[in-house]
Amino acid sequence: MRFDIITIFPEIITTYINESILKRARQKKIIQINVHNPRVNTQDKHRTVDDRPYGGGPGMILKFLPIYKTLQKIRKSKQTRIIMLTPGGKQYTQRDAERLSKYKQLILLAGRYEGFDARLDKFVDEKISVGPYVLSGGELPALILVESIARLKPGVLGDRASIIDETYSKDLNYVEYPQYTRPETVVIKGQKLSVPKILLSGNHQDIKNWRQKKAKKR
Repeated sequence: MRFDIITIFPEIITTYINESILKRARQKKIIQINVHNPRVNTQDKHRTVDDRPYGGGPGMILKFLPIYKTLQKIRKSKQTRIIMLTPGGKQYTQRDAERLSKYKQLILLAGRYEGFDARLDKFVDEKISVGPYVLSGGELPALILVESIARLKPGVLGDRASIIDETYSKDLNYVEYPQYTRPETVVIKGQKLSVPKILLSGNHQDIKNWRQKKAKKR
């Protein structure tokens, strides 16, 4: 699967994708992540990608042509989905991650300043928001999409079961139960914190029942 991210701050993306799960997935060639700076598709000596909004108002708007030209160059598949990251988009869910994981290529537009020239709307397939709040740019939302989608691809995670029995899995109707690991007991400021005895019992049915009881319904 191929991800293409359009951003005027490519270092934000490259720093993150060169670590941990995404780095390993790229090394295994399960996914491909490309970062594109629309400044390379400008013609003025200052490589200008933004300008003042017509009609007045605060802030700057990302220009149409540099991003449009970038889109035209990087679209590689008929099974491509072009997504604009914007606070005004549909709020992102795990179901969206599952749906988008079926595409061969995702192109993600990471905005800045006061957003994109509205004429770009005609050239995107959907708009997505990662939550009911505003960020300074779309780079973090783009990375959220990349990671949540990439981890669904076979081979990205070490244990395939990790995506089946977890919070927001389509097969579950609850938020995952509490988890514990060694040591069995720790003492903090005189208070003993212990693992629930049921988890040490070895009785798998009792453990399953306990986990179902402790899980929070969605």
